[in-house]
Amino acid sequence: MTTTLGIALMGTGRMAHVYGPKVNAHPGLRLEVVYNPRRASAETAAARYGGRAMDDLDAVLADPGVDAVIIATPTDTHVEYIERVAKAGKPIYCEKPLDQTLERVDRAMAVLQAHPVPFMLGFNRRFDPGNAAVRAAVREGRIGRLTMLMSWSREPSPPPIDYVRASGGYFVDATIHDIDLLCWIAGERPGQVMAAGSCVFDPAIGQAGDFDLTMTTLQMPSGALVHVNNSRACAYGFDQRLEAFGDDGMVQSVNRRDDDLVVWGADRTEARATLKHFFLERYDRSFFNALDEFHAAVTQGRAPSSTAEDGRAALAIALACARSAREGCAVAPDY
Repeated sequence: MTTTLGIALMGTGRMAHVYGPKVNAHPGLRLEVVYNPRRASAETAAARYGGRAMDDLDAVLADPGVDAVIIATPTDTHVEYIERVAKAGKPIYCEKPLDQTLERVDRAMAVLQAHPVPFMLGFNRRFDPGNAAVRAAVREGRIGRLTMLMSWSREPSPPPIDYVRASGGYFVDATIHDIDLLCWIAGERPGQVMAAGSCVFDPAIGQAGDFDLTMTTLQMPSGALVHVNNSRACAYGFDQRLEAFGDDGMVQSVNRRDDDLVVWGADRTEARATLKHFFLERYDRSFFNALDEFHAAVTQGRAPSSTAEDGRAALAIALACARSAREGCAVAPDY
């Protein structure tokens, strides 16, 4: 029999609208509360996804129907909410990143050490079936020794400039997903990084001091080289590919399309369907799988995967990449 956890969903923005349906779809999760200090926003989301709208955080954390909390609020609020929820003794699933600075991440980790509740960070791309299969192949030795690991992560169009200004920079906002995923697959973290960035698609992004096109190399202690290329624009959709190359072969995780039909003819072979539009469609299943992992960790009393320590390491690497791109030199992450 599945143990059901009553969930308080904190936040009513874009990521809350991702998690609301996933909570409802999971047999072991029940959307108990939707929280926003602006009650009208909480009521709108609760009417859409269920649960009770609440605007009093103390009341949410004291509610006997709330067994665990999903923090899907803006990044600059994560640390404060982690502190409040951990002190209340509730398990936490938190959207990435923990914060945009290592100092505040360390503050959150200190609270979690003082108030040890189950905590999982939402690096959902680990839970994509294709990406997980690449990791399994590497760990099982199916390609021999890992020598190169590469990811392509290109978005269909640049985000609004207000989003860019609050994002913490392209490496912290976007490349951090690739960093966490590739370090997880490789089973190690880089000793140094080298990155380059430019702005070629949206001049406003450059004027805000950020990049919309980047390339990153992570140099691993084993000697393996890891490459990430990111773009804020891609004419053919949301391009998400992954390749691991080793002594004995290569494995790939490929793009997902609206359908997988491939047409073979006398003069050409083509896949006629377009790519999934954006991360909400491409990684739809991964969000459910991540919550399934969280549920299993809480109900079975084991440590969740994708930890706060993983989040700190990924942020340290992303910040080192940003510095490398600015200064044009190799940088060692501040672990």
